[in-house]
Amino acid sequence: MREAYRVDAVRAAEQALMALVPDGTLMRRAAAGLAAVSASLLLQSPGYVYGARVVVLAGSGDNGGDALYAGALLARRGAAVIAIAAGPKAHPGGSAELRAAGGRITADAGPIDAADLIIDGLLGIGGHGGLREPFAGLAARTELARLDGATVVAVDLPSGIDADTGVVEGPAVRADVTVTFGAIKPGLLIDPGAGHAGAVELVGIGLVPYLTGQPAARAPQRDDVAALLPRPGAESDKYRRGVVGVLAGSDRFAGAAVLATGGAIRGGAGMVRVLTGPIPAAAVRQTWPEAVLTVHSEDAGQDLIDSAGRVQAWVAGPGMGTDEHAAARLAGVLATDLPVLVDADGLTVLSQVGGLPRQAPTLITPHAGELARLLRTDAASVEARRLEHARRAAAELGATVLLKGSTTVIAQPHEEPVLVNPTGTPWLATAGTGDVLSGLAGSLLAQGLAPAEAALAAAYLHGLAARLAAAGPGPGPGEAPIAAFDVVRSLPDAFRSL
Repeated sequence: MREAYRVDAVRAAEQALMALVPDGTLMRRAAAGLAAVSASLLLQSPGYVYGARVVVLAGSGDNGGDALYAGALLARRGAAVIAIAAGPKAHPGGSAELRAAGGRITADAGPIDAADLIIDGLLGIGGHGGLREPFAGLAARTELARLDGATVVAVDLPSGIDADTGVVEGPAVRADVTVTFGAIKPGLLIDPGAGHAGAVELVGIGLVPYLTGQPAARAPQRDDVAALLPRPGAESDKYRRGVVGVLAGSDRFAGAAVLATGGAIRGGAGMVRVLTGPIPAAAVRQTWPEAVLTVHSEDAGQDLIDSAGRVQAWVAGPGMGTDEHAAARLAGVLATDLPVLVDADGLTVLSQVGGLPRQAPTLITPHAGELARLLRTDAASVEARRLEHARRAAAELGATVLLKGSTTVIAQPHEEPVLVNPTGTPWLATAGTGDVLSGLAGSLLAQGLAPAEAALAAAYLHGLAARLAAAGPGPGPGEAPIAAFDVVRSLPDAFRSL
């Protein structure tokens, strides 16, 4: 797992380590790592370090010092380094080092326009709120240079990003690469901050032994997800592998039942039982003949659930409708003591009844608009503060929350680290992919995973399958648009890759 720590934990670790090493040691370590990453980026574009034009945006704090010392190391390798002193005064030690290495310091922002590489050392991890002048103007000019081909490297995190939450409240630097020191910060993993960070490179400076308490966030790597996945043994049968019930689909949204069923089948469950109406039932039967169908009338209610047969977990909601009969069927699922995943129309029904009346394991998978309705707020607020709202919903509803979107955030009801999914592609933003995810996660619930584990593994595999589908079998370097069923088709390849 990649673990992210809050600012207060990082600060405490820094203080503990600085008490044991000579003054300036941590800054020198950070600068060396920053310079090494910057040099490797210059070797990619423009293709050389000697003679490359490097601009350092130097605030007056320690991040400015890190950037200046790194600039001095690049200058000694022959780069033409100019630092723009953006604060009341640039870091004195770093400034002296840069000048001694042949670099220059100026107040003129003009060199930004011709830079090959720009190092953002304006603000550190203690910054809050959007950038103000002159920093805001420097960030805007840096973005124009980035769009014109310059590479932007952020020091610890892009200036203007909240390190603990990823909130962006105004102008902020957008980096291609962020070189962060000692520990990853949550704001680098969670949008909108993650969208400003680019690729995140962690440089060790010796903090790990001094980081105490739980991390604030965790992002899985391939082996972490592989370790979660159930693997059938020689003694397995379809019941031991898990039976998942899927309450989905309606005359209007027949495809939702097909897609959720596909996610469940491809997720490894031994059997998928589908409760749906006649029209979606015909579509499911044609696409997934292995699914076991219980066909209900539109006015069927809570009593229907017992007729489905034995299941180990439920998926309820995709395309099922929101009328009183659909609400009654959802109530029947929620009345069981089985793990339940609620999605889509099921979440709309929950927002209408004002709560989640159950104690058994529950996973909900809303997008920002659905979570906003559950929390009686607006979707823009959820998007701007994804971490805050996911945690709030988990606490208020007593459920594990998988908040879908540009960054998938998984929050649990108790004070545990949030989980952040690193896979995916913007091509996932298309109708029906959420139905595939709910079926996949429900399948993992039925196989015995806890809600947070099922959510994490499903999100990872779902995002990976989408990447594989978008990349396609051809040799081209780009991605192509995909449909939800393409994700279903690519799930076996996603599983095989772990």
